[in-house]
Amino acid sequence: MSRYRCPEAPMSRLSAALLLLGANLLGGPSALAQSDSDVYNRIEELHGDAAGFDRPLRQLVGAMRSSDAETIADLAEYPLTVKANGETYDVESAEDFIDNFDDLVTPETRRAVGRQQYEDLFVNSDGVMLAGGAVWMGAICEDNACEASHWAIIAINN
Repeated sequence: MSRYRCPEAPMSRLSAALLLLGANLLGGPSALAQSDSDVYNRIEELHGDAAGFDRPLRQLVGAMRSSDAETIADLAEYPLTVKANGETYDVESAEDFIDNFDDLVTPETRRAVGRQQYEDLFVNSDGVMLAGGAVWMGAICEDNACEASHWAIIAINN
């Protein structure tokens, strides 16, 4: 079965950081304060299946803490765009990801995602941003009607 994904690329780290900075400047420190339920509701509103997001998020955070390349690879949708070392890579398979893990996911990204708190997630129509844009996850439709979907890593931006 083929997989369908929104053709728009996730927001870059710089764009996301500028958006968050603007929100903070316009609304003061409380503009960024959100609860777990705020994040959950935003995911549900924009993507549906907020309940299904919890397990892959926890798996990803734990795998980043322990540098578990296999688990991270299994959570990704391919081809996967990875920005690392000033280059952009189109990773075609989990095997390719695992073989090049140390070059594709920097220690800084692993630490940042490993410390991710649910209430600090940023959610927009592109997906869910972790660690200030280092990783994006999205709900991937299983069919044209998107009656079934799964959560996956859709971009890594070291």
